[in-house]
Amino acid sequence: MNEQKLKGWLGLSLRAGQAVFGEDGCRKAVSKGRCALLLMDGGASMNTRKRYEAMSGRTGVRFYILPEGLMEEATGKPGMAMGIRTGSLAEQIITCLDQAEDDR
Repeated sequence: MNEQKLKGWLGLSLRAGQAVFGEDGCRKAVSKGRCALLLMDGGASMNTRKRYEAMSGRTGVRFYILPEGLMEEATGKPGMAMGIRTGSLAEQIITCLDQAEDDR
């Protein structure tokens, strides 16, 4: 995974106002159809992961688990969950994450 590139996209999405954080923010974005993907910190508890996986499964929103600490390094915001609103930034992040999965 090109972590530097991913961090850049995540930071840009925050500065562009395309990121939402926390369970409430993510849930609202998903329910309104404005969320393209959900990102979870690798250090999140199993129960938290299951809640977000279930939310993703019900709505069809893509779900990724990032390496522990990467999200905080990229955005400066501590937290376990981040949603990226639908748009070109989300598409770039998805492309970056899918390439990382292909490289495995």
